[in-house]
Amino acid sequence: MDQYLEAAINEAKTGLHEGGIPIGSVLVHQGKILGKGHNKRVQQKSVTLHGEMDALENAGRQPASVYQESVLYTTLSPCPMCTGAILLYGIPKVVIGENRTFMGSEKLLRENGVEVVVVDDPTCVKMMEEFISKNPSLWNEDIGEP
Repeated sequence: MDQYLEAAINEAKTGLHEGGIPIGSVLVHQGKILGKGHNKRVQQKSVTLHGEMDALENAGRQPASVYQESVLYTTLSPCPMCTGAILLYGIPKVVIGENRTFMGSEKLLRENGVEVVVVDDPTCVKMMEEFISKNPSLWNEDIGEP
């Protein structure tokens, strides 16, 4: 398994152990992880701290050139909010652990020139399937469903 996707999976597991939603992400620039994050909506009662947003926040403020040379790894297909951040900062490549349990805004990413790689990782799929099965209302809240 790719070391960066593995780091994102470890972030997702951390979120799950904290009682949150198991989605993790890392921002990588020239082979170095700049920021790691996981969904903290439950833990911090946040409306915006998805895994990708947390990884970007933890990377700290970076020059535009750094984002434009980075890769974002995420365990789950990015939602419209996270996709917007990816596009805003000009991140050229996103590696997605899985998109079976949730199809985010991959089409929008591709339409804007972002390289999208879907790994279809069995660990990511299993983690989300189990979480959604056990926590359907929390999951629906996270993705904005009634």
